[in-house]
Amino acid sequence: MFKLSVLVIVVMLSINSFSQQGESSTKSERIKFDPNRDAAKDIEDAINQAKKENKRILLDVGGEWCIWCHRLDEFFETNKDISDFLKENYILVKVNYSKENKNEAVLSKYPPADGYPHFFVLDKNGKLIHSQNTGELEADKGHDKQKVFNFLKKYATQKSVEKKSKTH
Repeated sequence: MFKLSVLVIVVMLSINSFSQQGESSTKSERIKFDPNRDAAKDIEDAINQAKKENKRILLDVGGEWCIWCHRLDEFFETNKDISDFLKENYILVKVNYSKENKNEAVLSKYPPADGYPHFFVLDKNGKLIHSQNTGELEADKGHDKQKVFNFLKKYATQKSVEKKSKTH
């Protein structure tokens, strides 16, 4: 009887987990970590765009296997003010790190990541400004809104932060 009860609980949890995954994928089109993307080309494209728009580049390194990467994506989806600030001030580039593609050639240009997701902030020319362990931006099972916002403001171009301050 005990084995049957455990089996029923496992099946119910699996069904609940599967239905939640389906719901989250229909919420919005999340940019995924793709092992088939050319990270070097993506960064090159971001540099060209950042020069035109006078923005910083935010490399978001992680993988589809990473629960904290998904939590960070969800954080940006549910915090429109922070998401808007990110879009106004940064070119976001997702860099896959997984067993399928560790992007070693690209990532070897930056300091080693302590964990994932990991942020690298680049200037508009692609020069590394800051390496950020996103664990320092966490709170409980998510991310601390004020810490993330402070991080983004700190490394945005000064001109864009001043412009944002004048409009709010």
